[in-house]
Amino acid sequence: MSSTVTTSSFHSSLCFSIQKSPLPSSSSSSSCSDHQQISLLSTTKPKSILQNNPLYQPTHKNISLQFKEKILCLEILGVDSGKALSQNPNLHNAPLRAIDSIITFLQSKGLYQKDFARIFGMCPAILTSDIKTELNPVFNFLTFDLRVPEHNLRKVINKCPRLLVCSVKDQLKPTLFYLQRLGFRDLHHLAYQDPILLVSSVENTLIPKLHYLASLGFSTNEAVQMTLRCPGLFTFSIKNNFIPKFDYFSQQMKGTLDELKEFPQYFAFSLDKRIKPRHIQLVENQVSMPLSLMLKTTDEEFNQLITKERNKLSI
Repeated sequence: MSSTVTTSSFHSSLCFSIQKSPLPSSSSSSSCSDHQQISLLSTTKPKSILQNNPLYQPTHKNISLQFKEKILCLEILGVDSGKALSQNPNLHNAPLRAIDSIITFLQSKGLYQKDFARIFGMCPAILTSDIKTELNPVFNFLTFDLRVPEHNLRKVINKCPRLLVCSVKDQLKPTLFYLQRLGFRDLHHLAYQDPILLVSSVENTLIPKLHYLASLGFSTNEAVQMTLRCPGLFTFSIKNNFIPKFDYFSQQMKGTLDELKEFPQYFAFSLDKRIKPRHIQLVENQVSMPLSLMLKTTDEEFNQLITKERNKLSI
């Protein structure tokens, strides 16, 4: 099925019968409740999908037909039904019609069928969200607070599906306000490049990262400026990223805070795959270079810079 399938055709594809009639051909149609059916069954091999699913084994004789249909619906969307049902227990009792309504609503906002596997796979809670009180406010936030045009809503949601499971009142608006106070003025960049910041906890994620940077010796203003230059600093783990990389930088590289202040992107590079190997190569060749050149250049460019510096030393 095309990823740009119309809302009405996909809406109807979720309403199907497994036991009442033989599978229709791809060109035939029949009614199911009050929906016009356009069958996916002849092309998706539903029987094999159900039989291979751990939640639909012959031993599970008490599983209702509606539950089996729900599993099939999720599998047709490309969602791991077992994982989704485990992470979102509310799915067990959610009627298929409600899931259908969620999909229809998201399609009305510009999302494609091919987007749903990743979106629902990451956030199965979306499938049992309330459209009026939970989903629609998120799209209003994107439109009016972040000024995302309607034709770009899909791009933002695909970048960060977690937006759809966040409270606008308790999460998105307070976090946007905090980020703007820090100096994040570029709404376009926040929406398209760093929407993950909007779903981050101010108290448990953003503030602790600033406090950690300040603990290294940076002033509060310097720490803030570093995050403005490299917003990814807010997404890095203190234990698994900041501490080992700073320890290596200060103890092995003998670097200074001024170097990190000028190039906070240092923390975005892999310690084992980029930082250590290149630092060792510089030491072995007895040359030095700015942190940005050491890390941002390609392997070929890096080797050329080393050769150039060695030639200078030999003159």
